[in-house]
Amino acid sequence: MDMPRETINSNECQFDSLNSIAEGNAETPPVSLVRNITLAIRRHLTPSQDRILHQKVNAAIDWFSNLTGNNTSTPGLVTDIQTEPLMAGDLVRVKSKEEIEATLNHLGQSRGCAFMADIMTPYCGTVQRVLKPMERFVDERDLRVKKCKGLILLEGVTCEGTTLFGRCDRSCFMFWRKEWLEKINTP
Repeated sequence: MDMPRETINSNECQFDSLNSIAEGNAETPPVSLVRNITLAIRRHLTPSQDRILHQKVNAAIDWFSNLTGNNTSTPGLVTDIQTEPLMAGDLVRVKSKEEIEATLNHLGQSRGCAFMADIMTPYCGTVQRVLKPMERFVDERDLRVKKCKGLILLEGVTCEGTTLFGRCDRSCFMFWRKEWLEKINTP
């Protein structure tokens, strides 16, 4: 946030601004009414209740989409399913953005795995090496180990932030669905 130089404390420590943050004087981006209601509801739900509510809302959206003839939850293009599993070291071609989008539902997900277009699109059409297929991961939202099928990690393909949240130095591996990848058979 750009502030006039005279309003910034000389040592530029965030600790000095805690009073204005606590008093509500700190500048914050505007939040929509829908977002405020959503946050208020989610604060009173357990992770399992939140997951159930999320599933019911998605089912209602799917029902409404079917009713209006705009069914977005069923992929328009079913791509060929890999018969042999992808293993560490395999070369793969990441499918085009259009091929991947054809597998996504109204939330931009395929079997629960989101395609983050702003950071994953640059890899579409490229050749990558499989780091490893995933069997489980820690879901940091509820700190539980989750089992998974069909998720692949690619060597060196990490997130460096999004346009919405900005730059991030954590370098998390991106999850890729096996349906989004095409194995390159090498002799």
